[in-house]
Amino acid sequence: MALVSVLTPILVAVLCVVIALVFRSFQNTETTSKPESKPKGDERPWVDEDLQDDTEISSKDNEGDDWLDSGGEEELPHVPYTPTRYQPEEMLERSKQFYSLLNQRRSVRFISPESVPRSVIDNVILAAGTAPSGAHTEPWTFVVVSEPETKHKIRLIVEEEEEINYKQRMGNKWVKDLERLRTNWVKEYLDVAPYLILIFKQAYGILPNGKKKTHYYNEISVSISCGLLLAALHNVGLVTVTSTPLNCGPQLRALLRRPANEKLLMLLPVGYAAADATVPDLKRKPLDDVMVYI
Repeated sequence: MALVSVLTPILVAVLCVVIALVFRSFQNTETTSKPESKPKGDERPWVDEDLQDDTEISSKDNEGDDWLDSGGEEELPHVPYTPTRYQPEEMLERSKQFYSLLNQRRSVRFISPESVPRSVIDNVILAAGTAPSGAHTEPWTFVVVSEPETKHKIRLIVEEEEEINYKQRMGNKWVKDLERLRTNWVKEYLDVAPYLILIFKQAYGILPNGKKKTHYYNEISVSISCGLLLAALHNVGLVTVTSTPLNCGPQLRALLRRPANEKLLMLLPVGYAAADATVPDLKRKPLDDVMVYI
């Protein structure tokens, strides 16, 4: 009994050491199995998760019976192309005029409810559709909304998510940077503008036979198309403000009955500028700050 009494503290001490070693080993294993966390400064809470679909280029996920085989479409014939050529003097003058036109473009949040001819909207979207796209897949869908009730439903969805964006997701720095532009989550123009144009990128195409078609660089292609759309709208005297309603995509896709392969990239309220419209007095960077000749 005396021997047991002497050994008991030693056994307890050994058992504690063993438990400690096992616990430390478990902690090390758990730490190494977790992915490395990003530095706090790299966090991007404003990223729209709905757009993170990893479909920018072909991958193994784009293979299978439900996908169109590579080269499964007919080869396109080539036809002669002779674009208009101008004399250097006229080229210079046209470049100046075009720059002068686009330099007047502004993001306008005060839009008139005055009606706009539907044929004009048709033509500016046709112009946007002339954008280049990866493998000429034309991965864009333009949803034009003019029906007041649907516009109001869109506003409710956007404002609900935007309030969360401003108060939680975007962070103090971004909200602070926007203060000088006097923007907030209230989007009255979504009710007022005669048209809302919602631009969806098609993450992949769906053919009539149900096969899926890879859309290469779909987001870049649709972004270029949006740029042409902005220029086309300004060219006809209409105004808009680029809106990327974070985390609204799934709800708006459901409201507008768009398929799952479409992801909302941009929302544009479109119309004439209101009579009392104002814009921030912004200055654009000079040429030397944005261009490098080599």
